Amino acid sequence: MLDAQGPQQWPLRPGNTVGRVRLYQDGVFPTPDGRARFADTPYRPVAEPRDARYPFSLGTGRLRDQWHGMSRTGTLGRLFGHVAEPALQMHPQDMARRQLADGDLVHLTSRRGSIIVPLQACASLGLSQVFLAMHWGEEYLSGCSSTGQALAGVNALTLTTNCPSSNQPELKHAAVKVLKAELPWSLLAMAWLPEDQVLSARAELQGLLRRFAFASCVPFASRAALHAPGAQRSGLLLRAGAQECPPDALIDSIEAVLGLDGQAVLRYQDRKKGQRRAAKLVQHPSGTLLEGFVLAGDISAQAWIMSVLQDALPAQTYGRMLLVPGIKPPLALQPRGKQVCSCFDVSESAISAHLAGCAGPAEARLAALQQTLQCGTNCGSCLPELRRLAGVAQAPRAPTP
Repeated sequence: MLDAQGPQQWPLRPGNTVGRVRLYQDGVFPTPDGRARFADTPYRPVAEPRDARYPFSLGTGRLRDQWHGMSRTGTLGRLFGHVAEPALQMHPQDMARRQLADGDLVHLTSRRGSIIVPLQACASLGLSQVFLAMHWGEEYLSGCSSTGQALAGVNALTLTTNCPSSNQPELKHAAVKVLKAELPWSLLAMAWLPEDQVLSARAELQGLLRRFAFASCVPFASRAALHAPGAQRSGLLLRAGAQECPPDALIDSIEAVLGLDGQAVLRYQDRKKGQRRAAKLVQHPSGTLLEGFVLAGDISAQAWIMSVLQDALPAQTYGRMLLVPGIKPPLALQPRGKQVCSCFDVSESAISAHLAGCAGPAEARLAALQQTLQCGTNCGSCLPELRRLAGVAQAPRAPTP
């Protein structure tokens, strides 16, 4: 039924063709006598309100394509297409007041601990609020403090206070402060790996994360895999930051894990400035492709070199220009854009281009979009975003009787 008709309303009892739209409409509840139990719980404020020292409310919650501790979903690179890396979201006005910019590393600190994480603007948040997904534990987000203390993931910041009625822990609110982290040296490493080596390589890199003040390590996958059966590829993305350039042996270890230590790797190094780059080009049937790279010191080239690798763009014409620093690509480059639909790998730029040629009411444009690009026709997780892009008005939720 799911394959033929799509998602169904739960609960769908044996013998029924449709699910129950509203629970307990028959007035029978799962209690010994079938009657409902109500708990009269007066309003209680949050256990840890904001104050002058901790002026932000930290909210945590799940990502669209991930589940809890990511012990399973976190091993699949394709599920990182929608949200690729750990990031703390903050309203642009709050960022401007504190002279913070997208991509800046910040200290996120509560009364229980502190972590370092990249910052990302998000206009949908309220002022004095920040958000960090609950999935980013120490397996993906780590580092080491100036006193040598290992930095854990987001749960190092949250509360252990429980609701006295339900015993539900108050994990989704904590008072925090956000300060810019001055880490002048940065590293970005990214490489494709054989499918059977991705998990073991990630485990090796996790052992190196605490050698930096900030580090994150996540998998990624080829963006066009669903349109080319058998072409699924996986790799790892590592970011790090430090006060100064670490020993060469540490970066050598990272390159070795990512397969960037062979003779066929282009290299550049300036020890005086703490600059180092490596790029591996490999011949494929479709041409010469970038197999992996390391940017250390100046990582501004990430703005274009990540697309060259992940979108499998022809790299023959780049050659040694892959080692050139700077945010501007040496050749014209058309970025693919943010992924919206993970099931069919559809980007926001492709959706916008299709909608630009669609006339008629918003619902008809959405239907045409789904029919042509298939986005939003499988799991349905991206439908709210598709509706927003197509201009479909969101229906209000029905009131609870």
